[in-house]
Amino acid sequence: MKTGALINRKVTAFRLNEDLLARLKVQAEKENRSLNNYVESSLMKLVYRKPNKTTLAAIQEAQESDNLETLDMENFDSFIASL
Repeated sequence: MKTGALINRKVTAFRLNEDLLARLKVQAEKENRSLNNYVESSLMKLVYRKPNKTTLAAIQEAQESDNLETLDMENFDSFIASL
């Protein structure tokens, strides 16, 4: 998005869970941003996010691989300690 470029915006109304709205307001305030700006930029990051080449390759490998490891969640602490 270019700075200074004209951006068409449309007024829209949404119904949000009260707790979610409260948390969004807190996060916007922490970043010294308006609620509208915070929500719009968060949604844009989500919608326009594209994985990089490394991530795309990993996704493809995981989808095509027949020998993926299974995590033993009963020994997860041991697994983490081994890293």
